[in-house]
Amino acid sequence: MGRRTAAGGTRRRSIGVAALLLTLAVATSAAPPLASAVPPPPPNPSDADIAGAQARVGDGVARVSELIDRVAAANQQLAALDDAVAVKREDVNKALVDLQNARSAADAAAAAVALAQRALQDAGQVISDAQRKFDSAAVGDYIRGTGSAGASSLLNANGPQEVLDRAQLLRMLSAKQNAVLDGLQRARTEQANRDSAARASKLEADRASAAADAKKNEAEQAIAAAVAAQQDQEARKAAVEANRDAAAAELDQARAGAAGLEGQRDEYTRWDAQRQAEEAAAAEAARQAEQAAAAAAARVAADQASADRAAAAAAATPDHTDLVGATRPGTSSGAGTSSGTGTSSGTGTSSGTGTSSGTGTATPSKPTTPSKPSVGKPAVTGSAAIESVIDRGMSVLGTPYSWGGGNENGPTKGIRDGGVADSYGDYNKVGFDCSGLMMYAFGGLGISLPHYTGYQYTAGKQVPSSQMKRGDMLFWGPGASQHVALYLGDGTMLEAPQSGDVVKVSPVRWSGMTPYAVRMID
Repeated sequence: MGRRTAAGGTRRRSIGVAALLLTLAVATSAAPPLASAVPPPPPNPSDADIAGAQARVGDGVARVSELIDRVAAANQQLAALDDAVAVKREDVNKALVDLQNARSAADAAAAAVALAQRALQDAGQVISDAQRKFDSAAVGDYIRGTGSAGASSLLNANGPQEVLDRAQLLRMLSAKQNAVLDGLQRARTEQANRDSAARASKLEADRASAAADAKKNEAEQAIAAAVAAQQDQEARKAAVEANRDAAAAELDQARAGAAGLEGQRDEYTRWDAQRQAEEAAAAEAARQAEQAAAAAAARVAADQASADRAAAAAAATPDHTDLVGATRPGTSSGAGTSSGTGTSSGTGTSSGTGTSSGTGTATPSKPTTPSKPSVGKPAVTGSAAIESVIDRGMSVLGTPYSWGGGNENGPTKGIRDGGVADSYGDYNKVGFDCSGLMMYAFGGLGISLPHYTGYQYTAGKQVPSSQMKRGDMLFWGPGASQHVALYLGDGTMLEAPQSGDVVKVSPVRWSGMTPYAVRMID
């Protein structure tokens, strides 16, 4: 018998639905699949909630659209300002280029003026030197009487030809001096004109430079104004974008809320459809299970030989709840197994109808260590024997779980455990615990199993759990100390799970299973 503690019991809870959800073909090894439990219902938002969420989405879309338009307008304004700033910047570049050109022209004019002034000074010096020489020659002529001499030389000529030659020479000398003086004068005049032109060019270059400086200042001021306007527009754009982003976030939240509510409604609709389908399947499975259980019960009731063998097996085995050493009526005394509790309610064996013969309490003087009892050989073997075992087990589907209850003849009252089982009133319930159910199932073959899972684990042939067959016993816990069930095939098993539950069919639970199953029938 698997022990159950106050912390939660020794048996693992079934993860399937009740046994009545199964469609069981008892006469064959096939069993229908288990219907999965319907999960708790998801939230089901009302139509008003969904409509409100959708309205918030519409408001958010309108707000975001308006802000997007404002951002677009701000972007256009910024683009225009960027263009204006670019033009102003190029105006500055033009002014700077004009300034540099004017400065270069002014520098060139100043250099030309300097050259002209030096050339004018040089020409003046040459003219001054020539003038001094001319003046010195004129003075010499006057002192020497060159002019008279020229006249006298003409008078003193030896002939007319010589007079002509001397007169021609004087004219040539005079013309040469005048030409030299005229050339020098013209050079001085031209140089003065060049100097004047250079000065005029410099003045013009200086004016151009001043104008370029003014244009540069104006352009820089225009840039400053354009940049200030651009920065102001950027700030306005940033504010609009912030509002747009906030509105977009609100819109996303509203959409998510609406989608979430719609999703919840869809999920609820799917859940409800699943619930209805599973309830219908459960109802059909319950109907078929009731039919299967009724058919199994009918076969068990008709099998008087099995009932006789079970009664004989029960009579030959002491009641495991008898702590004072009493034997069942008409049976010999023998070693029983200890219940492991300080107090218990002794029970008689039931007739198979679910009523026990009586209750009582007793305190053992000193429990003894039970030895492995003999279970005997089955009176019937083969597939017929396996189906007989399964018939007997299936015939009690829905019988309450009762800790310590059940024997070869059927359900009995449970016993006290001082904890969980007592909290469920198992000591007042007529039913089976896990090992008691195995006793009843195999009792029809004349096999008397001990009312303890650990001993049942060694009662037959141990085979690897991976090789389990229909009719094998499956165990859980260290040394098979927690639970036992009867394998039905196709991943299902018959079990009495725990206090508060009933005998039912469940999916096989692999977690915590012992490495071996036990085969009582070859």
